[in-house]
Amino acid sequence: MGNLLPGVSFKEPTTVEECDSTWDTDSGGEDEGEDEEEAEREQEEKKRSGMEDEAGTDVMPGDREDATSQSDCNTADLNIKPKRSFYAARDLYKYRHQYPNFKDLRCQNDLCNLRFYMNKIPFKPDGVYIEEILNKWKGDYDKLEHNHTYIQWLFPLREQGLNFYAKELTSYEIEEFKKTKEAIKRFILAYKMMLDFFGLKLMDKNGSVSRATNWQDRFQHLNESQHNYLRITRILKSLGELGYESFKSPLVKAFLEESIVENTIPNMKQSALEYFVYTVKERKERRKLLRYASLHYQPQMHFIWGPDKNQKSGQNKSIKKSSLNRSLKKNTQKFRDNKTENSLERPQSSAVEDTKVETEQVDDVKSKLESEADGNEQGFNNVSKNDDSSSEHSPKAVLHPIVDSSVPSATGEEDNEPYKENNIVSIIIVDSTDVGNTDCLCNLSPSTSTNVNVTEPSGTDDLS
Repeated sequence: MGNLLPGVSFKEPTTVEECDSTWDTDSGGEDEGEDEEEAEREQEEKKRSGMEDEAGTDVMPGDREDATSQSDCNTADLNIKPKRSFYAARDLYKYRHQYPNFKDLRCQNDLCNLRFYMNKIPFKPDGVYIEEILNKWKGDYDKLEHNHTYIQWLFPLREQGLNFYAKELTSYEIEEFKKTKEAIKRFILAYKMMLDFFGLKLMDKNGSVSRATNWQDRFQHLNESQHNYLRITRILKSLGELGYESFKSPLVKAFLEESIVENTIPNMKQSALEYFVYTVKERKERRKLLRYASLHYQPQMHFIWGPDKNQKSGQNKSIKKSSLNRSLKKNTQKFRDNKTENSLERPQSSAVEDTKVETEQVDDVKSKLESEADGNEQGFNNVSKNDDSSSEHSPKAVLHPIVDSSVPSATGEEDNEPYKENNIVSIIIVDSTDVGNTDCLCNLSPSTSTNVNVTEPSGTDDLS
């Protein structure tokens, strides 16, 4: 795999947790927000599917029927909680981090992997050229199954495999390989040949895959011949080394779907989660794959590839705050839109006064939303109580409704039913009730003003 660097200070991970950075917080930005939205969508999907999220168990529709039809052997297997493999975690950690502590060969070697793909040399020890493999071995499933020396040549890596005649890739050879169209073309043909061997087919240039016509026989064979899972791991690694990182996620998701969701390759489940997923270098893509698997994994309490409890609680809190912030942003925009419309009709002095009051109201709504994100269970229910208690010692109020379909009305009293119908979220308190304040009512939209009951202050007859 290379020569050890003398005097290196890099400390290799010693636990599975140190090897797995999938659920670590990124540096913020768009990716983090997309992850939160993805998690929210998955939570909604769980609710729509009738899944329970209590006591660490999730139940999907039809699971009870499927469970009763399983054999006693399968039932016993479900009771055995899987365990993360440190060997697998460390192996994939080194791959994703370009094999730290190992020195790449600086000299220009004989480029045997590239020359093999250029059809200039046969692979050893069999002495077969790649053109013969691509033309004569394709569809010969017995040969592809029982020969164990060709796979290291078709999908080279920067690490030593079981065939010691095969040479390791170097950084220089990788770059030269990517520049050679003839080699890349044959590499894709080799990938298609192996997909056909597994019962899949390549659909487009983005790497999407689907079932082949012979998928039933091939899936059954793949479920029984588990040494092919090592080959799949090598193929995924090689895709990443030779410039096809984007091909990994579609293939991994296809195997997750067949092994966990469709249950056509159930024996692959552990390898798909321990190895296949962790060949994907981007954290965001690994999180998507693991979330997808967690939705269908049974029993749910045995899914050990998600974040730990502390990370999960922090993630849920972040998602909740993010959702509240988006709601606040929408409400603030509606405040501003109403302010703009009203300022075109109101006198200048009245518009300035209302702008000041509405700005204070936005800050008040923001503080309420933030307190709710921190676990404040009182929420807006306390707003009505505080307003009722303070109204005894303050001037009467003229009400200014803002319509928002996502937030309930300011009060829940029966005599304020018009406000509940229009989903009023804020009440602006005006210190006085002189004639100038009647603009607050004149500028309401027709649909809103018809439903607003204004409580006139005492002493109105004196004003007239």
